[in-house]
Amino acid sequence: MFFTFSAVNCEKMPTVSIIVPCYNERTTIRLLLDAVYAQSYPRADLEVIIADGLSGDGTRDEIAAFQREHPDLSLQVIDNPARIIPAGLNRAIETARGEIIVRLDAHSAPYPDYVAGCVAALQEGKGENVGGVWDIRPGGDGWLAQSIAVAAAHPLGVGDALYRHATQPALVDTVPFGAFRRSLVERVGMFDETLLSNEDYEFNARVRQSGGRIWLDPAIRSVYFARTSLPALARQYWRYGYWKWRMLRRYPKTLRWRQALPPLFVLGLLSTLFLSFFLSFFGYLLAVEVFIYALVLFLAALVIALHRRKFFLVVGLPLAIATMHLSWGSGLLWSLLSDVFGIRKNG
Repeated sequence: MFFTFSAVNCEKMPTVSIIVPCYNERTTIRLLLDAVYAQSYPRADLEVIIADGLSGDGTRDEIAAFQREHPDLSLQVIDNPARIIPAGLNRAIETARGEIIVRLDAHSAPYPDYVAGCVAALQEGKGENVGGVWDIRPGGDGWLAQSIAVAAAHPLGVGDALYRHATQPALVDTVPFGAFRRSLVERVGMFDETLLSNEDYEFNARVRQSGGRIWLDPAIRSVYFARTSLPALARQYWRYGYWKWRMLRRYPKTLRWRQALPPLFVLGLLSTLFLSFFLSFFGYLLAVEVFIYALVLFLAALVIALHRRKFFLVVGLPLAIATMHLSWGSGLLWSLLSDVFGIRKNG
């Protein structure tokens, strides 16, 4: 499905502000800007606002070069001295002039009809916040980067997070890059700047509490570039887990089964490891737990590897999924313990 607008309709289309939080994204920012420039939505009705956290890697040079080459696209860079995503989103919203806000990421590249699809869904009343599905691709070269990209879209790695693998439109609990009318922000408030991650989920929780709907349409697609190494993936998922607990404290009813399993698994491993020092039975139990977990990951990886004829996935996919599970679960447990014992530390 492709969303386009005729010349007659273009005059009536709402203005759109694309907002992007950014910090040291020199390697991907041009991919995003090129994809925005290729949008089928009338360029005269588009503006792009990048909230940059004072990047020092040449990101702004890349943006400036793009501006010189494409003066017909309204593009503005503003400072985000706080260097956190929700603050960048809020500064961009404050600057934006569009009737509709489309939130994108510096690691993404929307399909050409992305903005048109979001606007169409909003105008059809599908939801108050609408979004689509990620087409997850490797963020770099090599077998491990490819394995991480596959893991980031695999149900065993991400559970029922439909925006990573949905094939049918549906009402959901969240979308990764939402599009919404400015009036929605006036109703539910800005993004929560006390959260360094999970800001989208928390925003959508308030939307749903206000009676709004979150609509996901697989026809609305964007490329998302996954992390390139296991350490980078571990940091990402630790942060997700840490700040998920901070969000769940306020909205405990938003907990989903996919979010409970990793911390329970990590807690189970740690508990049996601790008890194994006192009773040998728990040492055997720990070995069984690890064996079954590794076997499940291996079998899942084998199926994918045979289907895609990429046999490095037999090793890479289990490594990536295990990194996601253990980092996310550990981050959430540490966040919870930090609360219990009054430890003050950022995730």
